[in-house]
Amino acid sequence: MKIWRIVLLPALALAVTASALPSEAVTTQRKVLVDLREEGGFAGLQNRVTVYTDGCVRLSRRTGPVVAKCLTAKEERQLRGYLKELKIGRSERPPQGADFLSYTLAYKGHRATRYTLPRTWKPVVAHLDKALVKYWAPD
Repeated sequence: MKIWRIVLLPALALAVTASALPSEAVTTQRKVLVDLREEGGFAGLQNRVTVYTDGCVRLSRRTGPVVAKCLTAKEERQLRGYLKELKIGRSERPPQGADFLSYTLAYKGHRATRYTLPRTWKPVVAHLDKALVKYWAPD
């Protein structure tokens, strides 16, 4: 009789624990298409735009809420067109002095931080900045 208690009690505890998990814990993680971080300057800029493969974005700034929205079909199409031309390249050394902005882009497993925007980065950064301005608004 004691043996079945030893076997049954752990199994019962496991079943109760698994059924008590919130539904968010079992959801799958969304895949990131591109991620942009803009940081620095005397104002302490900390902007982040994360675009997922489903066309939705997560926008955040140093102050204020994190906002989740979805790009329009046209905005997503334009972004994907810019991304086809994007060459991440290597990170750049921080310049001497102060009040510089750093741009960190992550795309297709590559990440680099730059202080001057390369030609292929400019349309991507401009498009993501435009989305940040359009969709991020404090409540």
